[in-house]
Amino acid sequence: MEKWQGWPNIQFESELDPGFADEIASIPGGEKLFSCIQCGTCSGMCPLSPCMDHTPRQIIAMIRAGFKEDVMSSRTTWLCASCYACAVECPKEISITDIMYAAKRVAIREGAFPKRLPIPILAHEFFAEVEQTGRSTESWLLVRLFLKTNPFDMFKQAGLGMRLWLKGRMTLKRDSIKRRGELHKMLKTLDRQHMVKSQRELQAEEREIA
Repeated sequence: MEKWQGWPNIQFESELDPGFADEIASIPGGEKLFSCIQCGTCSGMCPLSPCMDHTPRQIIAMIRAGFKEDVMSSRTTWLCASCYACAVECPKEISITDIMYAAKRVAIREGAFPKRLPIPILAHEFFAEVEQTGRSTESWLLVRLFLKTNPFDMFKQAGLGMRLWLKGRMTLKRDSIKRRGELHKMLKTLDRQHMVKSQRELQAEEREIA
């Protein structure tokens, strides 16, 4: 079996996920994934490209080739500043930023993002806070973030937090909506609709294979 070179996680062809590209392309914003001509304009325009472990062009190539594990563990999608400079200059008018968002959605859903990287953890904890209370309380959100990344940083920021609290810019009270039950019903309905859609897509794929 041929061994792949140059990627940190995927080593063998059998480890590739051939359905990963279709998964990303099915998410709103990823429709033009297969239109990429790999010219590299996006990588040249990206202001954060030097800080990324894989350039935007490479990420698109990896998605289309099925390198799901490597894309999910990459810092590139999380470093995207959403400036849309890549989308503006792309000769195929591909919204690379939206493809990055699509990859992040999959990573959050599967819990496959880089461990202890603050950005995906912040996104996850934000949604968890809103799901529980219907609102996002900054002080509570920061506590959740620090506990999941580096608890000692919370003590380093204690002075700043105290000054914000004294000036009324931060509250220790956890905000919450009154009718949380209705919010939970809405979220459960959305989950059921997503499950039904996924089952229909799976059945359609099985019929095509048959």
